[in-house]
Amino acid sequence: MSDTYIALFSSFIACGVWEAIYILDGLLQNRSEIRPDTLHADTQGQSETVFGLAHLLAIQLMPRIRHWNNLTLYAPSERFAHEHIAHIRELFGDPAEWHLIQTHLPDMLRVVLSISQGKIRSSTILRKLGTESRKNRLYLAFRALGRVVRTLFLLHFMHEEDLRRTISAATNIAEAWNGFVQWVAFSSEGVIRQNNREEQRKIIRYNHLVANLVVFHNVVSMTRVLQDLINEGYPVTPEVIARISTYKTAHINRFGQYALRFDQLPQPMTEDLRLPPSLAMG
Repeated sequence: MSDTYIALFSSFIACGVWEAIYILDGLLQNRSEIRPDTLHADTQGQSETVFGLAHLLAIQLMPRIRHWNNLTLYAPSERFAHEHIAHIRELFGDPAEWHLIQTHLPDMLRVVLSISQGKIRSSTILRKLGTESRKNRLYLAFRALGRVVRTLFLLHFMHEEDLRRTISAATNIAEAWNGFVQWVAFSSEGVIRQNNREEQRKIIRYNHLVANLVVFHNVVSMTRVLQDLINEGYPVTPEVIARISTYKTAHINRFGQYALRFDQLPQPMTEDLRLPPSLAMG
């Protein structure tokens, strides 16, 4: 009913690690019927090696990067830079290292195949391809490919206003979800006070489960109200519905007593809004 999301996957990582290492695991370990192929993130969710690995995994990485204007762009070749972009040559760094990509492409594809078949996690590979692996030729190859992919992404980002709006909207929704789950975990303001790793994982997953249930409750309640408004003749259009967020909390009682009525059946859910023919989506 609206452009908001629920949590399909959660992963526990230790404090102080680079989030980009784990960002691909969510899509690759997704077991739902929804098969997304676009991944949004903030600055922590991108790096040159992540761009390269995501590209070979057919994942379109579209992060919102802070200070993106400080990143280096890479020209296809020195000749191309001299003949076609000489007037903006100072914006580009060294030419792309195509020889590294060509030489190690079979090795990179073997890594991608192992990840796709579930034999190894992408986070495991990215940890090995860390910034300390300067002598690792496979790291240099993924970095070279990532530089090319990120350069293309940044050029599209600078040129296309709609792309910038899409990325900003998607990351804003993610931040809204983070605020919503923190509201759900109201005890200790969401701070986990357990030192046991397994207990920490349980708290995070149960928190997401409860948050998803609250979103589901909001969708059911809001759909019923919207249908009543439509039946009464109010102009509820698909454009209006698409702007409604399901992260509502004012009507939720987090404290007090809850009475479970096992003798009272819930009302049937309204799964589809019956819009007037003139407003129905095609």
